Amino acid sequence: MKSRQPALSLAADAAPEGAPQVRVRVLVEAPQHSGLTGPLDYLAPEALPPGTVLRVPLGRRIVTGVVWDTAAAEGEPAWADDQLKPVVEVLPDLPPLPLIWRQLVKFAATYYQRSLGEMAMMVLPPELRQLDAVQWGRRLKRLTKALAKPPEDSAVPEALPEPTPEQQAVLAALAHPPADAASSTYLLWGSTGSGKTEVYLRQADRALQAGGQVLLMVPEINLTPQLEARVAARFAGRSIVSLHSGLTPAQRLRHWMLAHLGLADIVLGTRLAVFTPMPRLGLVVVDEEHDPSYKQQDGARYSARDLAVYRGQLEKVPVLLGSATPSLETWFNALPQAEGGAGRYQRLTMPSRVGQGSMPRVRRLDLSREPKPRPGQEAPPLAQALLDAIGERVARGEQSLVLLNRRGYAPVLQCSDCGWKSECPQCSAWRVFHKVDRTLRCHHCGLTDRVPRACPHCGNLDIHPVGRGTEKLEEQLAAALPEARVGRIDADVTKLKGALEDKLASVHAGEVDILVGTQMVAKGHDFRRITLVAAVNPDAALFASDFRAAERQFALLLQAAGRAGRDASVAQGSEMWVQTWHPDHPLYSALARYDYESFAKQQLKERESAGLPPYAHLAMLRAEGKTQEAAQGFLEDAARLVEELAAELGGILLYPPVPTAVQRVANIERAQMLIEAGSRPALQRLLSRSTERWLALAHQHRPRGLVRWAVDVDPLAI
Repeated sequence: MKSRQPALSLAADAAPEGAPQVRVRVLVEAPQHSGLTGPLDYLAPEALPPGTVLRVPLGRRIVTGVVWDTAAAEGEPAWADDQLKPVVEVLPDLPPLPLIWRQLVKFAATYYQRSLGEMAMMVLPPELRQLDAVQWGRRLKRLTKALAKPPEDSAVPEALPEPTPEQQAVLAALAHPPADAASSTYLLWGSTGSGKTEVYLRQADRALQAGGQVLLMVPEINLTPQLEARVAARFAGRSIVSLHSGLTPAQRLRHWMLAHLGLADIVLGTRLAVFTPMPRLGLVVVDEEHDPSYKQQDGARYSARDLAVYRGQLEKVPVLLGSATPSLETWFNALPQAEGGAGRYQRLTMPSRVGQGSMPRVRRLDLSREPKPRPGQEAPPLAQALLDAIGERVARGEQSLVLLNRRGYAPVLQCSDCGWKSECPQCSAWRVFHKVDRTLRCHHCGLTDRVPRACPHCGNLDIHPVGRGTEKLEEQLAAALPEARVGRIDADVTKLKGALEDKLASVHAGEVDILVGTQMVAKGHDFRRITLVAAVNPDAALFASDFRAAERQFALLLQAAGRAGRDASVAQGSEMWVQTWHPDHPLYSALARYDYESFAKQQLKERESAGLPPYAHLAMLRAEGKTQEAAQGFLEDAARLVEELAAELGGILLYPPVPTAVQRVANIERAQMLIEAGSRPALQRLLSRSTERWLALAHQHRPRGLVRWAVDVDPLAI
């Protein structure tokens, strides 16, 4: 890095004047469009090992960086020593980040088309990036003092439950993998309630007994406390830490340090935890591996599940992917080549529920046969037969779960005279009506206003909600079944710290008869008293343009069904009701049989004929602009720049730019261009060789209204 200001002296160990200086290469945080894609050169009084965390000058700021490789890349300009700035300080007593961590970061940056410095800094704890050497020393001193205290936890490890025959078979396969196994990545395909968590815990115990650490990943924060309690009960006396965005910065740094120092035995975390340095890693578990939450949706759009598999290969440790409804990519990788799959993973199956319990009976309720409401009359919250079934459960002291994946009171407010609707002025979307606080909220940009007293266009006082969200459904069910205690769990009622835990505790304590919720309660939770689950409005996904919509809907409904009948004493009478206008749709037919295998087979057949993943490889070039013309104009020029390269590489299609599904968010127009390739290496070569061209093109388009652009490799939606 060329010096533009007077050199800064080293903080504590400044070298004597005239002493030789050692050139070190340091990664600093720099976005892709800055052009600073690799390490920068600095001077240090002594050689620093790769992975060392330090502070260096960058422009007028002092920033945190990581020592990277020691040699400049071929063709990179070599600055003279007198043009380089010195390192300011090294964070004391912080072990260098290990080689495996650096290899993982480098792979992620390369594969997902981000700058190396951006990726490396993004995955470090935010507070670590802000501390200087003195502040870091204080934090480390407090951590050391806390570790010196004797542990207060005197709990006795819980007694191990007797494993089922299926669990025993899976554990035996994990203990003795075949010598010719293609990899040590396993798909644990088990029905909901089959005891996958028990397999995780027993396999984790094996890794701990061998002196290793365990990384246990879950898709969402709301699943972490429940699993954390179970892990703590099983491994009393072990050091267990969690890593997710719900922690304070200080907690997150402390837990990360315990893992990095090898003092944490088990790390429970969401997607960012895949980058946690763990010197003794012995096992990686990815629970609910199909969940889209493992894919980052902004910035560096990485897949934590895929990186977990890559990390397992780097560290030569087993990776266990668990799901009742695996993603089709994972299923394809676990299918033997003789059955048309890739044969990369080993598949382990547990089709039966623990305790000889059975999955709930699926009942398809045909809405076309239900009586139509009279003009001006509001439709009932649920079909009468379903209301009666829920009422019977309430009378027996059992619980019901009603699933509606739409929060708020109603999707839109409408004027009965002029047809005005509560659209968002900043987005191409409706603002949702929330009755509790009488607000209209945009769930895309966050714009919130009070509900108007009259129609803003014509002054009509008759403005009314159209459609239904969880808030309205809760109200309607309370009116239809006044003897029932109705509760709700969605993002609106669980914003405050501890709110989710309180809501879940009331359900487990039997204080709720009917639980209304979104997808956040449809997976991972062990509700022992629920015997009926109802899906209110599942048809929207059947005809969506997103090719993954059916896969996601099947997973959501099967996971929701798995919340019912988890107690074997009531499992025989448990039910899953599906309100639908299309009861004979193949998705519902497969759900009624709990036949994921045939559903996956049909979906893979359709994808192969359409040339979609896993039979093709996709990237999405996304652009945002002040106008739709600006966004699409950049994409059109970007396509023209690489047309010849795409033809040279072969098997690559560049689709025309189109607006995104939600075209405008916060007054920014969005567009995207799909890139399809027959092979992953060809797609990666195209993207890596195109980045410099697109960077230069973006500078030309900024005066024309381009705001930002990004590449999304392996996008979840198109």
